[in-house]
Amino acid sequence: MLTIGFVINPRAGLGGPLALKGSDHLPAELAVGAQRCAERAGRVLNQLQEHAARLSFITAPGPMGEALLAERGFHYTVAPGLDETASTSAKNTSAADTMAAVEAFQRAGVDLILFAGGDGTARDIYSVIAPGQLVLGIPAGVKMHSGVFAITPEAAATVLELLLSGQLVDVRDQTVRDMDEEALAKGDIRIRSYGEMTVPEAGSFVQRVKDGGREVEALVLDDIAAEISELIEPGVLYLLGPGSTTRAIKESLGMEATLLGVDAIADGRQLGADLDETALLRLLDEYDKAVIVLTPIGGQGLLLGRGNQQLSPALLRRVGREGLLVVATKTKITALEGRPLLLDTNDPELDRQLTGFVRIITGYRDTILYPLAAPGSNLSPG
Repeated sequence: MLTIGFVINPRAGLGGPLALKGSDHLPAELAVGAQRCAERAGRVLNQLQEHAARLSFITAPGPMGEALLAERGFHYTVAPGLDETASTSAKNTSAADTMAAVEAFQRAGVDLILFAGGDGTARDIYSVIAPGQLVLGIPAGVKMHSGVFAITPEAAATVLELLLSGQLVDVRDQTVRDMDEEALAKGDIRIRSYGEMTVPEAGSFVQRVKDGGREVEALVLDDIAAEISELIEPGVLYLLGPGSTTRAIKESLGMEATLLGVDAIADGRQLGADLDETALLRLLDEYDKAVIVLTPIGGQGLLLGRGNQQLSPALLRRVGREGLLVVATKTKITALEGRPLLLDTNDPELDRQLTGFVRIITGYRDTILYPLAAPGSNLSPG
């Protein structure tokens, strides 16, 4: 018997037809005809009908789960202590109701919390989730950046079927992310990472953190900056090279960002801006480990030797190949049409030593492998 805490956010997805970017702040009078979320959750229950005898549901009252389970004929109980009056209609439900339901599920000791909603719902659940509590999202919202959702409602049901059949199902921590709607209303696109929840994964049934087919540069730069922020280690010197991509990282770290210079930071403190070779070498004397964050020049693909000559061969040898951290949008890399990133450090021997395949951070928890070559070499992705 698998015990599932089942909750629906009836308001999830309602903002989509209204051309809103989310439903978190949808006025109550507009939260009518709440069919999308229930319909998608119903598709999961339809697929699980043949396993009904092995499923035990604890749910929230009314449209937040109870009504749908009763309609499909599943055995369930309403979690004790929930406010039924707050959930009598879709337009009366709130984030507080979702969080209260999840807290009640956890007190009851459910094996897994199955929820239908979007990023806002995932964020609400994360705010009260216990470490290690298994969670799986049915995608039903407008914003879908988080990695805690199944690809489709049917995929969510398949993951549960695999659990019931004793198949090997991985358990991984996946990130909860959400768009800042207040910033969006002002024309500023920002994505925040709130933390991680534990998710059952099987094959390709659970989605990755969102990576849109066509990149929105502001979003991608925020993603790259978020990834670098999490990689920052104490006691390490970070030298951030020129470029708009690295400037976004500098700004996210609270630095005085120079677009065309090399800036330095360590332990949350900026050590200098627009530094020359001498100043950079002096800083290397003070730290046992250093990392250089670089981005290639768009269109050309040159990584070293254009606009960052203060990163001299002497400095690069001291940092080493393992100290190079490359960041770029996928749009920038795709524009190279398969041509490798290039090195022109004015030291041919060093260029040869640095060639090979390099990891490039292209988003939040998104990394690709790409060739790095000296001018005139025939190294290519093939």
